[in-house]
Amino acid sequence: MSSISKDTFDFLNRLEQNNNRDWFNDHKKEFKTIEANTKKVYNELFEALKTHDEIDRLKLFRIYRDVRFSKNKTPYKTHFGGSFHRKKPELRGGYYLHIAPNNQSFIATGFWEPNKEDLLRIRKEFEADDTEIREIINNKSFKAVWGDFVGDELKTAPKGFDKEHPAIDLIRKKQYIFTKNYTDKDVLSNNFIDEVNIAFKAIRPYFDYMSDVLTTNINGESII
Repeated sequence: MSSISKDTFDFLNRLEQNNNRDWFNDHKKEFKTIEANTKKVYNELFEALKTHDEIDRLKLFRIYRDVRFSKNKTPYKTHFGGSFHRKKPELRGGYYLHIAPNNQSFIATGFWEPNKEDLLRIRKEFEADDTEIREIINNKSFKAVWGDFVGDELKTAPKGFDKEHPAIDLIRKKQYIFTKNYTDKDVLSNNFIDEVNIAFKAIRPYFDYMSDVLTTNINGESII
């Protein structure tokens, strides 16, 4: 497997200190070399994921920031990010790899912004029976890799749900995400992509369960 170059972190650190178009244009050739190396790493992870999941698309996000609606007007991101899309509509969930210096790299999986229909369906499933999801997320091997859910949640029960329900800790969530952090040393190691692929493979019981939920109604009947 290819690996992230130390030059990537050096460049991103310098970009953070010189986040303007003049500096970036002066170092455009250097950026293109780093970008090509990074794309190679993401593409190799894409191929690795396809050996155990149905991934139909890799989206590597551009370095240019959309500043139209942001108070932060710096024109460039100081990280690389890429998402890997599972085959829809039968497979749900997605994978994300974030590369940033100063021990800020991470991977993420799950459901970032489920639409209102999917969010209600998930909550209704947990309301009806939370046994299977808890077995999955509390499995020792799973938890050793992914830990606990992260993401936004309501302070109380969503409308129409009992705030005293035994599964309210799951029902009040607005996102169902898992993340795993990496140090710069981890990212620069020769086996980084292998390790990320192994971690992503470990999420499958969760994805299989959620895909089944989101492709059926509350009676278990297919909706696709």
